[in-house]
Amino acid sequence: MSRFRWHRRLALLAAVAVGGSAAALWTFPRIAYYRRMMSTGPKSVSAQELQDKIKATHLPTRAQQLAALQENNYDVLVIGGGATGCGVALDAVSRGLSTALLEKFDFASGTSSRSTKLIHGGVRYLQKAILGLDLEQFRMVTEALAERANLIEIAPHLAYPIPIMLPVYKLWQVPYFWVGIKAYDMVAGTETLKPSYFLSKYKALELFPMLKAEKLCGALVYYDGMHEDARMCLSIALTAARLGASVANHVEVIELLKSTESETGATVVSGARVRDTQTGKEWNIKAKCVVNATGPYTDFVRTMDDPKIPQICQPSSGVHIILPSYYSPAQMGLLDPSTSDGRIIFFLPWQNSTMAGTTDNPCTVTDNPTPTEAEIQFILKEIRNYLNPDVNVRRGDVLSAWSGIRPLVVNPNASHTKSIARNHIIEVSKTNLITIAGGKWTTYRSMAEETVDRAIEVCGLKPVRGCLTKGLLLHGAHGWTPTLFIRLIQDFGLDDGVAQHLANTYGDQAVKVAKLAKQTGKRWPVIGQRLHEDYPYIEAEIRYSVREYACKVVDVLARRTRLAFLNVQAAEEAMPRIIEIMAEELNWTSDRMKEEERRARRFLQLEMGLNLKHDKKNIPINFTKDEINVYINRFRSIDESNSGYITLAELRHYFKKVGEKVTEDQLHEILSDVDIAKNAKVDLGEFLQLMSALKTGAVSTSRFDTMPEFDDQMTEPISVDRSGGGV
Repeated sequence: MSRFRWHRRLALLAAVAVGGSAAALWTFPRIAYYRRMMSTGPKSVSAQELQDKIKATHLPTRAQQLAALQENNYDVLVIGGGATGCGVALDAVSRGLSTALLEKFDFASGTSSRSTKLIHGGVRYLQKAILGLDLEQFRMVTEALAERANLIEIAPHLAYPIPIMLPVYKLWQVPYFWVGIKAYDMVAGTETLKPSYFLSKYKALELFPMLKAEKLCGALVYYDGMHEDARMCLSIALTAARLGASVANHVEVIELLKSTESETGATVVSGARVRDTQTGKEWNIKAKCVVNATGPYTDFVRTMDDPKIPQICQPSSGVHIILPSYYSPAQMGLLDPSTSDGRIIFFLPWQNSTMAGTTDNPCTVTDNPTPTEAEIQFILKEIRNYLNPDVNVRRGDVLSAWSGIRPLVVNPNASHTKSIARNHIIEVSKTNLITIAGGKWTTYRSMAEETVDRAIEVCGLKPVRGCLTKGLLLHGAHGWTPTLFIRLIQDFGLDDGVAQHLANTYGDQAVKVAKLAKQTGKRWPVIGQRLHEDYPYIEAEIRYSVREYACKVVDVLARRTRLAFLNVQAAEEAMPRIIEIMAEELNWTSDRMKEEERRARRFLQLEMGLNLKHDKKNIPINFTKDEINVYINRFRSIDESNSGYITLAELRHYFKKVGEKVTEDQLHEILSDVDIAKNAKVDLGEFLQLMSALKTGAVSTSRFDTMPEFDDQMTEPISVDRSGGGV
C-alpha cells in the first residue's frame, strides 16, 4: 500500500475513533500535501541546513530581541510585520543577510489578519486575462497558483484545500462557467489541488442544503486554498527569528536616518530611529538597506523619506462578518462573482463558523478600521439572495464584524497613474528606500523574493546564498502529521476539539502548549481549561502566546487566538481571565491591568462590531415597576440552575404552565427577535423583552425581524480588477 493511502486510511480511522467531528474530517484535504512534504526533500545542502536550524534553534525572548536591536547593525531593516514584511525578513535572513524586522503594533495586526483567508490564483482574473488577451494578468494568475501550492506545502497544519461552489441559475451559464473553471485547473497544471466538477441541482442541494432551490440549475465546484492568516503571518516571523533575524512587535519607526556615501557623495537611507511603545525607550538602528513593507501605511513611511513625494496607496475597506456554522456546510464554501452591484459575495466555513463578505469601498488609513452598519446590512441582504427562505437571516446572528484595509496601489512609474496596479510594485527612492506595496496574501513569498533581489542590487548587499524560501517549511510544520492530535489526546488527556485545534494551529509546537496546560479537576478532559465553553481555546495558550511575543490583551484576543474575530461577545466574556493570566506572566500592576481592559474593550467595540450590537434599540419594555419584579421572580423560578438564562424547552414548559397560548411558529419568531446571542438561550433582559412583546404585540416590529433600510447609500466601490485581489 502506498504511503499516501496508508496515511489517508490512518486519518480516516482516527477521525472515526474520535467521533468523526468536522474538525477531524478537515484532516483529509491536508493529506496530499503532507505526503508531498514527506516526499519532497531539500533542494540543496544549504536548504537542509536551514531546515535543521529552524528545528533546532530556540526562539529568543522578546527581551533578547530588543537587546540585539540596540546592539547590532544590520544588512536589512524591514518596517512592517504583515505578510509581506515578515516574508521579506525571512527571505533576507535565509540568504545569510543580517536582518531586523519591526512592527508598530503586533504581527498581522492589520490587513494580514483581516483577509478572506483564501489562498487563490484568482478565477475571475484568469477570465479577464483570457477574454482580454492580457498576458501580464495571465502570468499573475500562474504565479499565484504556484505560490498557492507552495504555501500549503510549507505550512500543512495551517493551510488546506477547500471546495468552493459556484451556483448556476441560468442554463447558458453552465458551459460558460465550466470552461472557465477547467481553464483554471489547466493553468494550475500539476499544482491543481483537486479537479473541478459539475453538480446537478439535487446534488448541489444535498451538499449545500441551505441554498435557495428556486431557479437553481446546478453548480460547479472548484478547489482553492484556505489558511489561518494571522497564525501564518506569525509563523513566518517566528521562522525568521529562528534563523537569526531580530524581530520585534510594538516597536515603531519614528524617523528614517540618512547618511552620505563616501564614494558617490549621495544621501541614502541608513537606518531608523525607533521607539518601544511598551516602555517608551528610543534608539537608532543602523542598516545598509531599509525596506518599507507597511501595507496601508506605505505612503506614511515614504513621506518620512521625502515629504513631497506623490502618494501611491489607494486604501479600500473590505468588511467581513461571522455567522453561526449552520449558514454553510462544514466542508464547502460558496462564491458568486457577480452580486447585485458587481461585487463578490461568499460564504466560507472557518473555525467552525461561517465567514461572509465582502465589501469594497474607498476609505482613509486608520489604526482602528471600523465596520459600519450599512456594510453589514449589504452583506446580509446579499446572503438572503442565496439561502433558502426557511433560513431566517437575522441581524442578531452576526457574531462579529471587522474591516480590513486593502492597500491598493498605483504604479508611480506607469504612464497612466490613475489605474490600480495589477499585482504589486517595488519602488526605489532617490535615497535607496525600497518600498514593496500591493499584491495579495497568496504571493507574499514571491513578492519578498523580488524585493530582496532588488535590495541586493541597489544597496550592494552580499548574500551567502540565493533564495531558498520555496519549499522551506515554516515554524511548526516539521513534525506535524495529520494524526498529531491523537497523540495529544492520548498523552495529555486533552478534549478532542481542543487537541485538533492545537495541532492545526501550532503544528509540532502543540506539545509545548499542552505541557503548560493545568488539570481541569474533571475525569475528562484531564487538562486544558477552556477560556470560553463554546470555543477550543485554552488558558495554556495565553501563557504560550507570551513566549511568542504577545504583549497586550488584544494580541491574544485577536491574533494568538481568533476569539474576537469569531464571537465578539465571547471575547468580551473571556477577557477578564486573559488579563489575569497575562498579568501573572508579565508582572502587570493593577493600573496596567485596568488600562489593558480599557484598550481591549475599545478594540472590541470599534473594530469587532461590539458597539453596533449594543447601539441597537431594544424592544421597549412596557411594564410597571411591580410587573417587572413579578417577571424577574418568574425568570428566576424557571432558571432553577441559576445559570442566568433559560432554554427554549424551559420557555415552552413555562407557557404551558401559565396557560399562555403560544404556537411553535410564534415561539420561533419570538426567539428570533430576542435571542441576541443566537444560542437558543434567553437571559433576563431578553425575557423581559419577550414578555413585553407578547403583551403589546411588538414582536413583528422588532429590529431582528426585518432588515432596516438605510438612507446613506454604500460608497461607490473601487474596482479591484487590476489589484490582484487585495485582501
